Amino acid sequence: MIKLQVRRNAPFLFTAVLSLALPFVSQTVLAQPPQGAPTAPRNGKAQAPIDITGQWVSVVTEDWRYRMVTPAKGDYASVPLTPEGRKLADTWDPAKDEAAGNQCKSYGAPAIMRVPGRIRISWADDDTLKVEADAGTQTRNFNFKPSNAAGGDWQGVSQASWDIIGGGRGGPVRGGSLKAITTKLKAGYLRKNGVPYSDKTVLTEYYDRTIEPNGDSWLVVTTIVDDPANLNQPFITSTHFKKQNDQSGWNPTACAAR
Repeated sequence: MIKLQVRRNAPFLFTAVLSLALPFVSQTVLAQPPQGAPTAPRNGKAQAPIDITGQWVSVVTEDWRYRMVTPAKGDYASVPLTPEGRKLADTWDPAKDEAAGNQCKSYGAPAIMRVPGRIRISWADDDTLKVEADAGTQTRNFNFKPSNAAGGDWQGVSQASWDIIGGGRGGPVRGGSLKAITTKLKAGYLRKNGVPYSDKTVLTEYYDRTIEPNGDSWLVVTTIVDDPANLNQPFITSTHFKKQNDQSGWNPTACAAR
């Protein structure tokens, strides 16, 4: 009988407890602040953990004989060329490039940062970082939004993002790097003496800025070239630029095939 009485009263007890709890539940729900509208995603400029804008001059710290002068035909030391890549390099003919209007084949995105000279970096808009090189008078655009550009030219299409150090869970941002991936390239040269890259090339770059104790600022560009047609492994280089305090020395020049 006792067991039966408990079961019979169970719905009443549940209803009584629920009726007592409802005012508190309602007050708790009503006390919660309304959710605001979703915030718009921050643009590339606003997210930047470092400032790489300004004018920089290249400082040749490696591969002097490949960068400061045009290497001899067939000199492709340190480039991991496939047999097909070596065959193409051995057929280099600057006169033929000039006749075809291809003087800029060694000024494309995979090679331009290695050409001695000056670069200017500025924001074309809040999601486009513009990189200008006075050597060959070349301009690159790093897009922080997806781009539908057709490409097919010397500089291709570059998709940019920030690799940010710190900043997780609301913590302070401690720095980071600019990452750019470039595709849709026109075939060109890694070096002026005809060392080739194909239109299948994928170029990955990292831009890092340092500030030295004496106040000098350096931009270090790490370049990774992947080309399944002409390279048997990624070709990796590191290029150094020093920050200038003004725009002196800026000297846009035409591309040269020799």
